[in-house]
Amino acid sequence: MTHDPPTDSDTGVISVPDDGPFTVYPAIDVRDGAVVRLLKGDYEQETRYTDNPVAVAENYARSGAAWLHLVDLDAARAGGYTLGSTLTRIVETTGLQVQTGGGVRSEDDVQRLLDAGATRVVVGSLAVHEPETVAQWLHRFGPERITVALDTRIGPDGTWMLPTAGWTSVGEQELTATLHRYQGSGLRHVLCTDIGRDGTLSGPNFHLYTMLTRSNPALDVQASGGARSVDDVRTARKHGCAGIILGKALLEGRFTVAEAVREESV
Repeated sequence: MTHDPPTDSDTGVISVPDDGPFTVYPAIDVRDGAVVRLLKGDYEQETRYTDNPVAVAENYARSGAAWLHLVDLDAARAGGYTLGSTLTRIVETTGLQVQTGGGVRSEDDVQRLLDAGATRVVVGSLAVHEPETVAQWLHRFGPERITVALDTRIGPDGTWMLPTAGWTSVGEQELTATLHRYQGSGLRHVLCTDIGRDGTLSGPNFHLYTMLTRSNPALDVQASGGARSVDDVRTARKHGCAGIILGKALLEGRFTVAEAVREESV
């Protein structure tokens, strides 16, 4: 006799038992020095919250966060990471471990961010276009120092494609095929954003993350895009994710970092 795998009553997605640590990553996206959120990655649909990203990071640290996800939106589109001094201040004043990226194009860029205090460097566009290069970085710096960001948008044929350059370039690479190119590289940390849900507060795409975690069990997948509640944090863990990025929901007070962090050890 066979039995159907369990599904979550709210999402209809196959549940993957969580068997490892889970991390909450409060996110700070910075553009022109201000903390902002974009809607679905559109630079023309921006909401500004404050001109003091360090103060936001300090608040998250006081609320119990251990990690921060810091994004340089200007650099993501144009290249050339600009938040080095902000990164260093955040690390020195909060003690947070910081995962950060935007415009990382070379090995020197990776080293510069690590020297400025980053715990992990996020590589996006180059990870899509030059996986062999990023595989070399994984070998040099180690898999705990690199996060590959594969931000995706579903195409008309149902295929998950990978826009680049701060999501402004349409892209011709496909999600699962790109991940396949990293086999044997030592890649561990993958951040996957459903662009269509980013900044919408419509809930994460758990179908996407269940597909990724079931087909790539050796990877620690971070869910990103659409989180709106503590229930979304709980469900991300239930469906096999190793972490979740929390942006707009925290900035707009939908729930607190302290409430989210409690789900790390449940």
